[in-house]
Amino acid sequence: MKIPVLTGPSASGKSGLALRLAGEWPLEIVSADATMVYRGLDVGTDKPPPAELAAVPHHLVDVAEPDEAFDVVRWVGEAEEAIAAVLERGRLPLVVGGTVYYIRGLCQGLPTVPPPDRGAQASISEELRRRGEEALLAELAAASPADAARVAGNPRRLVRALEILRGSGRPPAAYPRRKPRFECAKLVLWPERERLREKVWERARWQFEHGLITEVEELLRRYPRMPTALQSIGYKEVARYLRGEWGYEEALEADRRAVWRLIKRQYTWLRREPGDVSYLPRAGEAAWKGLGWWFARRYG
Repeated sequence: MKIPVLTGPSASGKSGLALRLAGEWPLEIVSADATMVYRGLDVGTDKPPPAELAAVPHHLVDVAEPDEAFDVVRWVGEAEEAIAAVLERGRLPLVVGGTVYYIRGLCQGLPTVPPPDRGAQASISEELRRRGEEALLAELAAASPADAARVAGNPRRLVRALEILRGSGRPPAAYPRRKPRFECAKLVLWPERERLREKVWERARWQFEHGLITEVEELLRRYPRMPTALQSIGYKEVARYLRGEWGYEEALEADRRAVWRLIKRQYTWLRREPGDVSYLPRAGEAAWKGLGWWFARRYG
């Protein structure tokens, strides 16, 4: 059986549709979201509230501390174990999220890249701070345009890619992938971009007005050094506001722009999604009906 995967750009409604589907099928949700793994990152990640998390079993949510490194290798390993356990219970695992490289690692297999070198990463991180993303991204693009496109806008992934390139002479894309443990069937939500733009603008202000600033204040108090989690969209912008580097509206606008850049990259990545992939160019009730039809045809 192929493992069902529901993905799509940010704000496309993945979580709500998955919870609704779980009300009709014996599902357990495996989150493929690189920020929901962190405890305490709730408002800015649109993490489902505790009642919803309790109503439907969720995996890979709140499994790491905000100052803890959490990478695709760890996620794939834990996701594979969660999927196997769900299947053993006679239930269906549904992978849900928009972190494309997590999903590709699960469904297409992880690249056989060298293990991380934390010392080299620290040195490159300092270089990134001094020289800026554009200079380091250009170095990576000269060796592998595909890797440069994949890591653009994500400093941690850029540092890791350059660590591999400089240490081995080969970019990450040059390494073969290992055989995945499970096969996947992916359904990609594909709403109109303008519809998403409106949701992104509204959601960002709602988050700022309903606890995101307080959430970041508390995280910084408890974890003064949380470099991994602070790379998350929304959190790094609010942190700059709290440090007095930006005004309120400036931070809010930066958050919106960052989310929109991510969405545009997600559309680019998902347009070329490999494997067994279907696209659902609908929204609202039409998307729900399309998801129900796809799921019943596959797993009914």
